Amino acid sequence: MKVKIELFGASRDFSNNGFLNFDVEKNSTIKDIRKKLINFLEKEFNGNENYKKIVNSSAFCSEDNNIVSDNYKITNNEKIAIIPPIGGG
Repeated sequence: MKVKIELFGASRDFSNNGFLNFDVEKNSTIKDIRKKLINFLEKEFNGNENYKKIVNSSAFCSEDNNIVSDNYKITNNEKIAIIPPIGGG
């Protein structure tokens, strides 16, 4: 299934589009999304440590604007937002 990650704050540097799309397996969690983002940053930004800190310290928000935990399960073709801490990480 697909998940669209909307980028806010410092995470907007990850893409010119303001979002990233990932294919994830059924029953994936926010923790899995963090791993996908870290792998993406390793590949696209030579493992930029500041970017990885942003991902590791960010909150995630569901489509209905609720902050969700790392155990939150992604539903089919869901839109998730990454919300970095103020100051970027």
